[in-house]
Amino acid sequence: MALRICALEDIKPGKSLRVRVGEEAIAIVRTPSGEVRAINDKCSHGEISLSEGFVDDKTIECWAHGAKFDLVTGHPLSLPAYEPVAVYEVLIENGDIFLEIEA
Repeated sequence: MALRICALEDIKPGKSLRVRVGEEAIAIVRTPSGEVRAINDKCSHGEISLSEGFVDDKTIECWAHGAKFDLVTGHPLSLPAYEPVAVYEVLIENGDIFLEIEA
């Protein structure tokens, strides 16, 4: 099932938006090149909101301790994080961002 999150224009390139889907906090990330990714919003190192971090075309960096996560796999690319975070499938349709979620 696809859940509409927001309009694509609501997230500027290089920025992210924190949303809640049920109990889960998710960072919807728009890379500087315009790709949209979705990743669990909680850094696996210090439970810091990743949506407040620094975005590039392949990673998001936790603003508090500098751990970087791959936006495609959720794997940490630098310490102090060593545990991956969940990633979610994103769909773009008619200018809207949807998350593919389990029913």
